[in-house]
Amino acid sequence: MLTHVDENSNPTMVDVSDKQITKRVATAESRVRFPEAVATALREQNFTTKKGPVFHTAIIAGTQAAKRTHELIPFCHSLGIESCKFHIEMQGNDAVIYCSVAVTHKTGVEMEALTGASIAALTIYDMCKALSHDIVISETKLLDKRGGKSDFHSTKS
Repeated sequence: MLTHVDENSNPTMVDVSDKQITKRVATAESRVRFPEAVATALREQNFTTKKGPVFHTAIIAGTQAAKRTHELIPFCHSLGIESCKFHIEMQGNDAVIYCSVAVTHKTGVEMEALTGASIAALTIYDMCKALSHDIVISETKLLDKRGGKSDFHSTKS
């Protein structure tokens, strides 16, 4: 059964009115792969370009996006996000973005975590594109979610 269509096959938002209010947490990851010369330059410049601090700007943009997910994805519920945290680290030539979002509500925050990680990755691209357009955004995925009817933890690395 498709959850976002009604009995007449029309698109619809899922009714969460009968769901239990629980604490719900989701963590997503996105990767930005730099050419080696760009990764080296970023490290040497303390992850700052002419546009400013790359990772700090990405965290701000990702947080804004997570809070506005319901405006971007048609059937996402509007949520009063209680926490949105980022961790960005370099693994080789990749910037790995982790976005964790929490809320106490009737529906989860998977899409908010995925949106936050995705927009942070796009912001990193934007901040670094003057150094190279050969930057690849990849592997945006849900790592885990807790709360609600079922929990999930990715088994894929």
